[in-house]
This record gives sequence, C-alpha cells and structure tokens, in this order.
Amino acid sequence: MAQGSGGGDFSGLTGWVVDVIAASGPLGVMLLLALDNVLPVVPSEVVLPFAGYLASQGDTGLVVMLLAGTFGSTASAYVYYELGRRLGHDRASAVIVKIPLTDHDDIERAGAWFDRHGSSAVLLGRCVPFVRSFVSLPAGTEGMGRVRFGLLTAAGSGIWNALWLGIGYAIGSNWQQAGSYSSWFNAAFGVALAGMLATYVWKRRDRLPWRR
Repeated sequence: MAQGSGGGDFSGLTGWVVDVIAASGPLGVMLLLALDNVLPVVPSEVVLPFAGYLASQGDTGLVVMLLAGTFGSTASAYVYYELGRRLGHDRASAVIVKIPLTDHDDIERAGAWFDRHGSSAVLLGRCVPFVRSFVSLPAGTEGMGRVRFGLLTAAGSGIWNALWLGIGYAIGSNWQQAGSYSSWFNAAFGVALAGMLATYVWKRRDRLPWRR
C-alpha cells in the first residue's frame, strides 16, 4: 500500500510507516504517535508528513488527522507522568532506563528543562525531540495537576503535529517523488539507531558480563 496509496515507492522503516497509515488512517497515526511518545523509535517527523499528504488527497480530513495524532501524543504522555507521580524521580527513572535505547541523560535533560521553564516546559518541550518524551516525568514528580498537564501537553503536541502535517499537506502530489529518497532516510535512520545502540552499550559497559 506504500505504493498504491500514491506515496511513491517507499521501503524500510518509511515504507512500514506509510503502510500503517495508508491502511489504518487516523487510527494508525494515533497509535504510531503514541508509540513514539513512549518508545522514541518511530519519529513523528516521519509519521505526520505522510498523514498530511493523505489529507491533501481527500482520504481523510486534515483536522481529523490532527485530532487523532494529538490524542495519541497526549494520552501516551500520561505513562511517564503517572510513573513520576507514583514512584518519584529516582524510582521512575530506574524503571524508564530499562526500556531499550532510553538514555538516562535524556531524562535528566528533560528534568533540567522543567526546572528552568516550570510548567511551560510541558508546552514548549512537546516541540523538542527527546525532551518531548521525557518532560512528562518531572511534571509527574513535581505534582502538576493532571488536567493542567493534559491541556499543556495537548496544546504543545497540537502545535508540533500541525507543523509536520502542514508540510505533508503542502507537498501534495509532489509526494510521489519522495519515495526515491526513502532509501536515504532509512540509511540515516540506521546510522542514528546504530549510534544510539553504541551509546547505550558504552554507558553500561561496566555491567556487561565479561567486565565482571
């Protein structure tokens, strides 16, 4: 369906994302963005432009795509928020860093961001990669109200999602040419993933069995 939907000849991760969105529409966008928020492996910067393209073709309205994506981003943000609220910073961080490719430094960076900007960090942080996922944790540990957290998260996510949806919508019929670049994106993603894995293993080198 990555080809039949008018999205060009996509392959690899890009092709899989395109297939999911082409097959599931707004539901696929919602689920992919929810996954990105908890386990940042499928970036929203890939999901949203193609969703915007589908909206430009009349398959689904742009507003529906925006609402679905924002709901997915906001609902899944409560995972780390509730962990922080119930377990506290140290215990919640210890749980989160066990998730593959999750870096303790990213969690601390999000905490520092929250310390500098206060509650507005939730709104602003939704537009900053990596901080976007983990800023929910200090919001929970600091006891920010659930309604306030949800409103700020929805607002920030809505801005971010609208930007990338708009890019895909503006590309319109020219999206057919984007498939020729999917191999470049997949290669770049592979390099980034390899770098994340290498960093993850290096920071935990003292825990490896052969180092004991």
